[in-house]
Amino acid sequence: MSIKEILKTAKQELAELEIPAVDAELMLAHVLGANRMDLHAREFILNPEQQELFHEMVQARKSGTPTQYLTGEAPFRYLTFSVGPGVLIPRPETELLVDAALVEIERIQSAPNISSVPDVSIVDLGAGSGAIAISIAHEATQRKMPVHIVAVEKSTSAVDWLKRNISRHEVDVRVIHDDVSNALQGVKCDIVVANPPYIPNETALPDLVKQNEPHEALFGGSVNGMQAPLQFIAAATRLLKGGGLLIMEHFENQSSALEEELSQDYSEISHYTDLNQRPRWITARRRER
Repeated sequence: MSIKEILKTAKQELAELEIPAVDAELMLAHVLGANRMDLHAREFILNPEQQELFHEMVQARKSGTPTQYLTGEAPFRYLTFSVGPGVLIPRPETELLVDAALVEIERIQSAPNISSVPDVSIVDLGAGSGAIAISIAHEATQRKMPVHIVAVEKSTSAVDWLKRNISRHEVDVRVIHDDVSNALQGVKCDIVVANPPYIPNETALPDLVKQNEPHEALFGGSVNGMQAPLQFIAAATRLLKGGGLLIMEHFENQSSALEEELSQDYSEISHYTDLNQRPRWITARRRER
């Protein structure tokens, strides 16, 4: 069978379970050590071992394993991150938090009353795979914006993936293996960015997510999912300098509750939607003490 025939058959198998055709392309590209777009631009020949591996991956995908766990990779902004069991798969919606952080870094470093460009200190709470922290470090370096970044993560499994991705992308990110409530006592920073567990415990999730990704990175507590986000806000309030910025992702129905919680210690509270125009993240500036 040709590559096109093998790919067509795999796509048909996956389509029966409403699995996107792109998953077949991502898995085949992984087996070939190629870019997905190369499948349509170059000629390939699968050896018997590669055919068997691809068949096994397709069957595993049909059985409910995420494609990202099968290939061991997930794209996020301009980089590709190593992922697997024990760490949350980065989502495109979270990419917007990196943009907000970069805008704030530029604002701080372009202030008219500074004599030299300061290092901007950033703490990523609940860093997971490191997609946010590493992307900020990578893009800030490319734009010659000096930063000092700390990634806080309590899960041992996630920390392993976090460290692997820091090495993979050769960025300067310090890792703190601790709960956000205890980490970095006495430390102050300019920006806190966070993607906490925020899904209400009772929410029905697709089996692909619920049966594979770590529940401690998904669920924020019973009833409204606010238990974990409130813990992250408390940590951010402790960490941020006066005038520092909190950038945090949240569940789509938590905007009002979060604003109420933030209103005492924060000003300039702003709400933002995700790529599907659903309320998804918030920014707030720490009031001067």
